[in-house]
Amino acid sequence: MPRVWKFGDSINTDDILPGKYAPFMVGEDKFQAFAFAHLRPEFAEGFKPGDLLVCGRNTGLGSSREYAPEALRKLGLKAIIAKSYARIFYRNLVNLGIMPFESAEVVGALNDGDEVELVFEQGLVKRGNQVFKLNPPPAFLLQALGEGSILEYYKRHARFPGEAGR
Repeated sequence: MPRVWKFGDSINTDDILPGKYAPFMVGEDKFQAFAFAHLRPEFAEGFKPGDLLVCGRNTGLGSSREYAPEALRKLGLKAIIAKSYARIFYRNLVNLGIMPFESAEVVGALNDGDEVELVFEQGLVKRGNQVFKLNPPPAFLLQALGEGSILEYYKRHARFPGEAGR
């Protein structure tokens, strides 16, 4: 069963992937092994595909390092629930195929280590008999994420999802 990895407010891109572990420093094949190395050294080894990242306000602030969310994607992260996001981090998540859900209520209700199920398309988080409602992803984003990411969708179709054919 997937589990929750919970972090607080103002998690920045250097918290997610410290600069000294950038792909050009340690290698494209292993930089993800250093995700959250300073805050939770056990994160990268313990994170399993399907696990859920839950954060507070202003998640992803700081630099526009695309390799921070890329490290999370390479570990198998499909979605984050946060109270709010730094704008460029939010965009990088979407571009890379990670769904950024936003809900202060759900963040407040979930605890580190909770076992949960995310029903992605419907925007539901289930913990035991409890069901928490998120805003489901819009159709165009589900279409893009079905191909992996907005970038992958664009590479395959030479347009963005929802645009008429060219």
